[in-house]
Amino acid sequence: MNIPVARTPSPKPKPNPAELGFGQYFTDHMFLYNYSPEKGWHDPRVVPYGPLALDPASMVLHYGQEVFEGLKAYRASNGSVQMFRAIDNIRRFNSSNTRLSIPEIDEGIFMRAMETLVRTDIDWVPSEKDTSLYIRPFLVATDSHLGVRASNTYMFVIILSPVGAYYAGGMSPTRILVEDEDVRAVRGGMGYAKTGANYAATIRAQERAKHKGFTQVLWLDGVERKYIEEVGTSNAFFVIDGTVVTPPLGGSILPGITRDSCLQLLRKWGEPVEERQISIDEIISVSRAGRLDEAFASGTAAVISPVGELVYKDASVIINNNQIGPLSQKLYDTLTDIQWGRRPDEMGWITPVTQ
Repeated sequence: MNIPVARTPSPKPKPNPAELGFGQYFTDHMFLYNYSPEKGWHDPRVVPYGPLALDPASMVLHYGQEVFEGLKAYRASNGSVQMFRAIDNIRRFNSSNTRLSIPEIDEGIFMRAMETLVRTDIDWVPSEKDTSLYIRPFLVATDSHLGVRASNTYMFVIILSPVGAYYAGGMSPTRILVEDEDVRAVRGGMGYAKTGANYAATIRAQERAKHKGFTQVLWLDGVERKYIEEVGTSNAFFVIDGTVVTPPLGGSILPGITRDSCLQLLRKWGEPVEERQISIDEIISVSRAGRLDEAFASGTAAVISPVGELVYKDASVIINNNQIGPLSQKLYDTLTDIQWGRRPDEMGWITPVTQ
């Protein structure tokens, strides 16, 4: 499939790589793709980055029918550019589409769209340490209609953003507040889908935690309010007596790509791994008994975030003397080495972007 590229007549100046931050700058172009019942998905194109035209009655603005994804492209030491686990992000995107009654997008076309857009703006892929090009595909309902139903028309968009480290201080242990008031998701809801509503539900708790000096929140299940689910927008891991334990996927937890990468590597290394329910009371108990070796979160943005302290009600849990644990460090080093091409991709996770 040919994707026409209309290049911008006014390229933007590149930002200072040392001041990228996360999600602050955007490249010169974007990808657009439209859906209608008559034509299906049609008119794929790369155009200059700019505002989107939406009718004020567009259904996404009123009923939230939308999904998104997040992945990265990396510049290797030899100058080549590669995407990490792109096909898995595409498949999760389509899983989210199914949950929100949105037509799926052909995997091959989706991949071609990302490759074409990254190739078009390949000069925006930074090469400095800890920098990358964040890829944000998203899809919105565009029917002009007030009334709760599935839209008939949609717009699929991909934008790109050069980014630095997610946390300005780099990889360092974080302070986490266990949320015991708000609920992020429940089984049967949309917790496993990557849709904005799931993130909107987290903002109030994150703001409360931020004002108290915490980096993120840890979410408990929405029914019994005792089982650990996610850390902010990342998946949670605990190392108890040398065994890596993470909550199981059950419909309320996002099936993280980095989570799966960690599990595959851990099993390859012969590390004992359990996917099971973990209560916050168990974490406090094993910590007091000296059996909690490490805790960390995994996600696309930060890759691995070690947890140095958990606070739940009046209990404070200091983990590994508030230092980065050896397994957290090994996972981070291995994943980032694969992503930046510093070690061979033995897992089949890399998609090269040819120039």
